[in-house]
Amino acid sequence: MNAAVREESVIGLDSETDANQFLTFMLAGEEYGVDILRVQEIKGWENATEIPNTPDYIEGVMNLRGTIVPIVDLRSRFELERVEYSNTTVVIVLKVKSGDSEKTIGFVVDAVSDVYNVTDEQLKPSPDFGKSVSTEFVSGLATVDEKMLILLDIDHLIDANIDVSPIETTH
Repeated sequence: MNAAVREESVIGLDSETDANQFLTFMLAGEEYGVDILRVQEIKGWENATEIPNTPDYIEGVMNLRGTIVPIVDLRSRFELERVEYSNTTVVIVLKVKSGDSEKTIGFVVDAVSDVYNVTDEQLKPSPDFGKSVSTEFVSGLATVDEKMLILLDIDHLIDANIDVSPIETTH
């Protein structure tokens, strides 16, 4: 690979700068980002099998190549207005850390947006709104290409007391 091609693959970054890549997605008109290293796959919306006695934000489960994966509706999780799913609605399947284990969980979002490189200089801590507003899911904010990205801490999106472990199937 020649130097020109290498430079184009990390647009806007010089070799001295460390950057993290974030997959961004839309949710109620805002752009959110998750660490791209946590993304396992992105798939179009398919109906989930509902499971009784789960929180409202759990849509149910899906079978992804033999693994039963819990599906979380991020609009519901963030207490945003629910909308009908459309042809842009996708499930982003992420690896989520919970204690010493790692779980695979799907998150329903309005649409996938882009992948951005975010440098440490672009990353700002989430603002302190006091005790009345919870920002536990927000790891920080970044301004990239004149846009404000809300970067999520996906490990805190699921309550610790809810078991959402994937179940291996034998088929």
